Amino acid sequence: MKQSVIILGSTGSIGRQTLDVCELLGIRVAVLAAKSSDELMFEQALRVRPELLVLEDADAAERLRYRCKVEGLRCEVRSGREALLAAAAWPSADTLVAAMVGMAGLEPVLAAIEAGKDIALANKETLVVAGNLVMARAKAKGIALLPVDSEHSAIWQCLASGKPEELESIYLTCSGGPFRGKRKDELANVTLTEALSHPTWNMGGKISIDSATLMNKGLELIEACHLFNVSEEQVEVVVHPESIIHSMVGWRDHSVIAQLGFPDMRLPIQLALTYPDRLPSLERRFDPFTPGASVLHFEKPDEETFRAITLARLAHREGHCLPIVLNAANEVAVNSFLAGEIPFLAITAIVESAMESMAAVDQAAAADLAGILEIDREARQVAGELCTLWAK
Repeated sequence: MKQSVIILGSTGSIGRQTLDVCELLGIRVAVLAAKSSDELMFEQALRVRPELLVLEDADAAERLRYRCKVEGLRCEVRSGREALLAAAAWPSADTLVAAMVGMAGLEPVLAAIEAGKDIALANKETLVVAGNLVMARAKAKGIALLPVDSEHSAIWQCLASGKPEELESIYLTCSGGPFRGKRKDELANVTLTEALSHPTWNMGGKISIDSATLMNKGLELIEACHLFNVSEEQVEVVVHPESIIHSMVGWRDHSVIAQLGFPDMRLPIQLALTYPDRLPSLERRFDPFTPGASVLHFEKPDEETFRAITLARLAHREGHCLPIVLNAANEVAVNSFLAGEIPFLAITAIVESAMESMAAVDQAAAADLAGILEIDREARQVAGELCTLWAK
């Protein structure tokens, strides 16, 4: 079991549930880091008394510093990018829980790997934009990269039932989001409230919209390819609205192994922190006779209406800059939709247009971190211009 952890994204859904798990198991939380939620971080600091608190926003950090001083909390408070990188490599912790949303999680993960920390990974974008780089550095450093996403945790668990050469396919499950069964013409006037209303999970704004467009599943497909060293052809997305089966693995003898449980992220978080041991958890014990769990449904995703999965497959198959463009354009478009600037259907259209416009970028440009960051910058600029056109 991990002895001391750093939680990046502590004020988000995964971060909050990680704190629950750490308190249950008696795991020391050395560092809390997030963007700007100083009030919530102050409450978290009172609970776990960490050594370091980091907020990206300087004003929020100053408010937090004052409140900690008044309360007599003996912890350091820092702000900014360099503070975030220092937090990821904090010497007294052995594991980084990477729960920041989006591209912002990449550099801290690389800093933690360089510092020899194991990584409990909930930030799928890290592997989407820099999978080859991250996996190579983790291997070179001999550190464990432990999946926290419920689907990837399920796959990881199922893979223990066979040998790599016996693997035939991975079935990546998907709830279908709030618009499952809808046709494209029915989504033209989708409201923000409707798009945020996920049928199964309570998540933040960005990931909720990604789940509504099914981009979340596209990003998870790319993540799975890197984590488990498989081709995109081996990963099949399966719509499973009950969200009881978290993913499945098919073997060459035609056996299929599945991992089941009620929707609760605390189980995969805990397994990542206790592996290879399994300890009593906060998750409700699975009962197959519970209403809603006794009948399970499976469907193919409608990739004509929800093109994000198709775009993710293309990005991973072509490789190089396209996964970076896919992710950057999606982040920009989702933020624009959340701000009420573009319609729902524009999100995927903008991603596709950005990928088309940047398809000719030099393939070697994505070979290192500097190149990845530059492509990300360019893609955000392109996507921003496309958002402006849609807004008009």
